[in-house]
Parts: sequence; structure tokens; C-alpha cells
Amino acid sequence: MSNLNHVDDKGIFTLSLDFELFWGLRDILTKEACRETLLGARRAVPEILALFSEYGIHATWATVGFLFHSGRDELLENLPELLPAYEEGSLSPYPTIANTGNSEKEDPLHYAPSLVKQIAATSGQEMATHTFSHYYCLEKGQTAEAFRADLEAARKVAHREGIELRSLVFPRNQFNEEYLSVCRELGIVAYRGNQQNWMYRASTTSGEPKLKRLARLMDAYFNLSGFNGHPAKVLGEKLPFNVPASRLLRSVSPRLKLLEPLRLRRIKKEMSHAAENDLIYHLWWHPHNFGDDIDGNIVFLHQILHHFRQLREQYGMRSMSMAEIAEQAQQNLSR
Repeated sequence: MSNLNHVDDKGIFTLSLDFELFWGLRDILTKEACRETLLGARRAVPEILALFSEYGIHATWATVGFLFHSGRDELLENLPELLPAYEEGSLSPYPTIANTGNSEKEDPLHYAPSLVKQIAATSGQEMATHTFSHYYCLEKGQTAEAFRADLEAARKVAHREGIELRSLVFPRNQFNEEYLSVCRELGIVAYRGNQQNWMYRASTTSGEPKLKRLARLMDAYFNLSGFNGHPAKVLGEKLPFNVPASRLLRSVSPRLKLLEPLRLRRIKKEMSHAAENDLIYHLWWHPHNFGDDIDGNIVFLHQILHHFRQLREQYGMRSMSMAEIAEQAQQNLSR
């Protein structure tokens, strides 16, 4: 794809974070089970931003629209015209809003406007969307019309803060190709696609085989799926561009402490392969993945970013947000 040469003339290192707090966990965990983890995530965000600033990292923060609100009353005033009608009712967060707090201080697990503002004010950081309500795009009962209403609500609340949403990450990585036309119409220029290996293919919340989860865990430490860098041709030739994931940055694990050097080596080798071969390497995680051991995870991230600095100096590898990659690809296609 010669018309995308300028995207892949040097390797690209892109990071995306799925910022969701309890809205992304409410259907699988109780609030009590993850309270400390989520409070830790809030403390981790400023430390991650400081590290990004230190290394000149451009990252994409895919943020659930609910988090922009100051509390329950404001959120209830900004609901979409059409709510999701999942067959499994527990997947919808809307019935639970009435039981949330009415300020960020009162309810830091559901609302985070101060963190949204801090991220948006940090140089190089792209505020993107993780949909308005952590919308599930493959569950029974979801529709393109409800997805459109959800995305329009996300755009509206972001616009209020002076933010234009240009990239999207599908919650639970439930990629739905039928929704790309809606994304295009509403100004989304990039989305995070899934890795092509069978263990990373999209599935519903109830249709995730244990074998897939085990394979992904093993792949974090041992090379089962390859180096996971992507050539520019994977972006496609029309909006929104696919900026596929390469690797989930898992939490530091006390149980697997002896394997942590293997996990770090796995990521570094993938990054080096991408830099040497002018590929896109896309690392992603949730801020709450750092919540249980902020110091340990920050140290791990520090080592990754230090390696990126070396690759930047040796190979010219660049740090770009998802929207920046899409913008460059679009410019090259129009030449």
C-alpha cells in the first residue's frame, strides 16, 4: 500500500488506556470487591501522566462518558434519547445510576471530572471515547440505533469540555463492524481493532472460553502469537482507520513474580521488532490495572518507556496517539 508509506517509514509506538472505573466492572464485580483497586486507579492516573510527560509519550485515553459528569443529577440530565435494551438486563448501567453519589468526592468510583480535566490538560494526551455508558456492541439486544444515541451523548458531554472525540475503543473489545459507519458519521477517525490471532477475537461476555483466557495469559510471557507489530496496510483505506492492539499490559502479579522478567522481555522484544521493521506497536491497559500495586506497575511501565526511548534514538521510532496515526494516514491517502 504505497500511499500509506509515510505512516510506516518509521516504527510507531502507540498507547491506549480504557478509563472506565466501576462502570466497566459493575456487571462482573461488586463495588466492595474492587473499591481499593479503583481508588488506586485514581491515584495512578497522575503518576502515569507524569511518566508520559517525562518520556514525551502521546497516548489515547478512551474514557467512558459517564465519568465526565460531576454526579448523579448531572448524569441523569444528559442521558441518550435511546437506551440499550440488552436481553441480559444486568448489562445495562442505567438502572443503577439512581444509587450513585451526587459528587465526585462522594462517589469517586463512578465520577471523575477532575481526572478527565487533568488528562485533557496534559500535553500529547488524546481524550477519546470508550462509549458513553460502556456500551456492549455484541450482546443480544444491542442495536445500531442505540449505539448511535450512546455515541452522540458521549460527543455532547465531551464537547462541553472543549474536547472533540476522534478515536474509539469498543468496551470489552466487542468490535462490531456494522457500527463503523456510525462512527464515521459521528467524526470518529480511528478505533482499536483486535489482534487477529484466535485467542484475541471478539466474543460476548458469556461466550469467552476458558481456553482463550489461558492462552492469552501464557502469551503474555511466551511467544505464542508472534511479535504483534502491524504494517500500515492494516489501517485500511477509509475512515475510521483500524489501529489494532498488539498487547495488553497486564498488572504486576505477586503470584507470578518470578515470571515478570519474562513478561517484560516479551514486550521489549515486540517493541524492538516493530522498530526494526517499521511497524505499529500498540500497547493498552486500564488505569485500574495499576490500582493494586501502583509503585510496582509504574516501575514496570518506566522500564517499557525507557526501552522506547532507546528505540527512538536508535531507529527513529515515534510515539503517536490513535488519532494522530489516523490523521497522518488520511493525509497520505489524499495525496
